[in-house]
Amino acid sequence: MAITSVLPEDTVTERVESTPPTRVRFAVLGVLCLLSGILYLDRICIASALDSIQIDLGLSNTETSYVLMAFTLAYGLFEIPTGRWGDRIGPRRVLTRISLWWSVFTALTGACTGLWSLLIVRFLFGAGEAGAFPNVARVMAKWFPDAERGRAQGLLLAASQIGGALAPFLAAVLIQGIGWRWTFGVFGGLGAIWAGGFWWWFRDDPALHPSVNDAEVAHIGVHASSGMVHAAIPWKAVGCNPSIWFLGAIMAFGSFNSYIYFSWFPKYLKAARGIEATEAGLMASMVLAFAATGTFMGGLLLDRVIHGGGMARRRMFGGSCFFFAAGLLAAALFTQDPWLAAGFTALSCFATQASQPLWWTSSIGISGRHVGALFGLMNSVGVFGAMSSQYLVGYLADTLGRQGYTGRDQWDPIFYIDLGVLTVAGLLWSTFRFVPVEPLPVSGEPLDADH
Repeated sequence: MAITSVLPEDTVTERVESTPPTRVRFAVLGVLCLLSGILYLDRICIASALDSIQIDLGLSNTETSYVLMAFTLAYGLFEIPTGRWGDRIGPRRVLTRISLWWSVFTALTGACTGLWSLLIVRFLFGAGEAGAFPNVARVMAKWFPDAERGRAQGLLLAASQIGGALAPFLAAVLIQGIGWRWTFGVFGGLGAIWAGGFWWWFRDDPALHPSVNDAEVAHIGVHASSGMVHAAIPWKAVGCNPSIWFLGAIMAFGSFNSYIYFSWFPKYLKAARGIEATEAGLMASMVLAFAATGTFMGGLLLDRVIHGGGMARRRMFGGSCFFFAAGLLAAALFTQDPWLAAGFTALSCFATQASQPLWWTSSIGISGRHVGALFGLMNSVGVFGAMSSQYLVGYLADTLGRQGYTGRDQWDPIFYIDLGVLTVAGLLWSTFRFVPVEPLPVSGEPLDADH
């Protein structure tokens, strides 16, 4: 007769509880950082190619604005439905599709032969990228506990900015070596490789990942956004929620500022400051590298200093970021030396991007179960600001050029408008209130105005 040894139940429980949690969530973060870096690399590389595209296809600055806006318009139109799609079927499927789609149309940008083909391809490219960050936000809500989310979001956003920072210089070098058409082909191949690896390795639910143990699942905890969401979005509550519209407006004003650098800055440096192509790419990369550092530092501050301090501390931080950014941009405008001016501009971008982890945390926090759709809604409002600056830069340059203005007199006015935009964004953060669309779970962090 076999003798069976049975350990007491509490002994087994103690062994399970003593098992240290795995750290697969940080590998997930690394994969998402790679995605966001490639996303911005593909999005911003066109900035260094504008001169070559304009010469080859005979486009004016205003027509080039339309090309830039085509991406942004599609990005905004498809942001909410793609975010909602991720809520319903999970981000693994949606992010894989997104990456493959945008990679194809990045490569096809190099095959365009005129204005209309470029408009169509860039519109479809924008439709492909739409929903990436809402679905990434859903992954973050599912895979990271509240106390770690600020740093994780800071790293994620920093990675996107690093991709953007590399884009101007890498694109400038590649364009000189292989031409602008093949440059888009090279950049387009990166996202396709990422998609294959992500589909094979990632799981929407941490508990279903073969490398995640029970201790890590317990450490991550259960969030209001967990699971697939099939319930209707409470649009009435959304429409009456002040936090939704404040965060949307902040994103719009922030995007007005950032898309000047994403879309036009290398062109500005060459046309207004007289900088040659490779040096202009290096300057633009430096500015965006400071922006990347700002997002990382903003995430650290959010977790170590601001987290747990309530809404008053968050309001002060968000407002200060934009007020400092406005002052630093003013210093850049009054500086004649190009590298010193670029340095002030870089610090201005550092300040604005330091507020991004705060924006992400606030947006995820108020969205509850509907992170994909509502994050997409707030993020898509930024399209209005992005398209405004993309259009105004080209329109003002052409209009002032026809009036005989050249150099900085032709290109600087957009930055004076931007000073007002940054100031308004600072005021919005300074008066922001945290009002969730649905009641927070018991473990949720209270962030109302009295804290």
